[in-house]
Amino acid sequence: MIETQFPVAGALSLLTGLDAELFGIVGLSLAVSLSAVFLAALVGLPIGALLALVPFKGRDAVIVVLNACMGLPPVVVGLALYLLLSRAGPLGEWGLLFTPGAMVVAQAVLVLPIVAALARQVVADLWDEYGDQLRSFGAGRARMVATLLWDGRLALLTAVLAGFGRAAAEVGAVIIVGGNIRGVTRTMTTAIALETSKGNLSLALGLGLVLICIVLLINASAYALGEWTRRELR
Repeated sequence: MIETQFPVAGALSLLTGLDAELFGIVGLSLAVSLSAVFLAALVGLPIGALLALVPFKGRDAVIVVLNACMGLPPVVVGLALYLLLSRAGPLGEWGLLFTPGAMVVAQAVLVLPIVAALARQVVADLWDEYGDQLRSFGAGRARMVATLLWDGRLALLTAVLAGFGRAAAEVGAVIIVGGNIRGVTRTMTTAIALETSKGNLSLALGLGLVLICIVLLINASAYALGEWTRRELR
């Protein structure tokens, strides 16, 4: 039923009253997004470093594709994963479809290109600055990757935070593979879409306010880290 009361008052009431459903959705959203960003960073940071340091035939094409994947349409990713994870798909026996695990995978796929592409740029810049020194020390490839990732850790953390911002605001892919099941796979973004269509504007607005606060906090953290990094490098 469409609400007749001013929705802001209802949203503030839910927030100040620590509404269990609202904060359950927020908790699941954060758990899914943090897990996805962790997986994306675990895979994406080494990939980005290797693309910056290891020359091979076709590397430029790989970099172009990687950069293009930063703008992957979420609904296309969701559809592809749905086909893979559905009962008739090649990964259907894993039983991930319509579970938080499937949502983690979807967000990780969307975040990984962002983390990998930004990591490649950071490591490439550091290699231009310190590459000769590392060669003179006789460092092996693995040691170079580890050293440059450590030296660029603050800039790389900014990249990871940017990936988290993408994950936290994602709706298209997670609603396809998660199903938006109440108490199981309902995240902030999918709940906002559903509750708005139902006319439950107080819950939708309350979740929207929380999501905006989280995104602002992420961007403020990324900006502060970037400024601190620049001051340290001077």
